[in-house]
Amino acid sequence: MIGPKAVLSSAAGRLAPKVIQSAPGVTTTVVRQALHHAIVGVGPLPGAATAAEKHLEDHDGDVELAVKHIIDNHVRLAGVGGFATNIGGIVTTAITLPANITGMAIIQCRMVAAIAHLRGYDLIDPRVRNAILLTLLSEEKVAKQIQEKKIPAPPMAIATAPSYDRTVDAIVAAEVAQELLSRVTGRGMISMAAKRIPLVGGVVGAGADGWMTYQIGRYASRELLPRRAEDS
Repeated sequence: MIGPKAVLSSAAGRLAPKVIQSAPGVTTTVVRQALHHAIVGVGPLPGAATAAEKHLEDHDGDVELAVKHIIDNHVRLAGVGGFATNIGGIVTTAITLPANITGMAIIQCRMVAAIAHLRGYDLIDPRVRNAILLTLLSEEKVAKQIQEKKIPAPPMAIATAPSYDRTVDAIVAAEVAQELLSRVTGRGMISMAAKRIPLVGGVVGAGADGWMTYQIGRYASRELLPRRAEDS
C-alpha cells in the first residue's frame, strides 16, 4: 500500500515543472547564477575557495577535518535560510518560494564547491561546475536519473571527463532546477498543516533545508575523491 507521504511526494514531482514556469526567476539561468555566486562570493558571503582555505587554516591543514566543518557550517546556514524564508507560513509561500530555492542553491553549491576545492578540483573548469550542480540532486536521485538515462554519469565522472561536453550544461541545470522546486513544493505539501501556523512553518523549513544540505555534503565528500595536481 502506498503511503500518504509517497503520494504527496509524487504529486510534488508533477507540480514542480508547472511551478518552474510560473515562479518568477526560477529558471536554469538562475541555477547557473547561483553556482557563479557560490564560487565567487556574494554580499558578505566569501567565495567557495576562500571559505575552504579559511577552514583549512583553522584546522591546521587537515583537509578531511576542514571538509567536515565546511559541511557543518553550511548546514547551519541552510537552517537559518530555511527558517527565514518559511517564517511567514503558508500565506507568504508564493513570495518566498523563489528566494528559498535560490538561497538553498547558493548555500549548497558553495558547500560542494568548497569541498571540491580542498580535494584538488579547479572550480573554473566547466566540467567541475557541472559536477557541483549535479551533486545537489543527492546520491539517490543521481543514481535514478542515470538509470533512466536523463543524465550521463555521476558527478565524479563528469568532473574528470576527458573533455568538456557543452550539451551536459543544459541537462544538468534543468534537472537541478526541477529538483530544487520539487523539494520546496513537496515540503510545502507534506507540511501544509504545520505551515498554517507561521512559527511552526519556519521550524519545518529550517529542519528540511538543514537535513538536505547535510545529506548533499556527505554525498559530495564521498563522491568527489581527492585529485592530484597532474590529474587535472
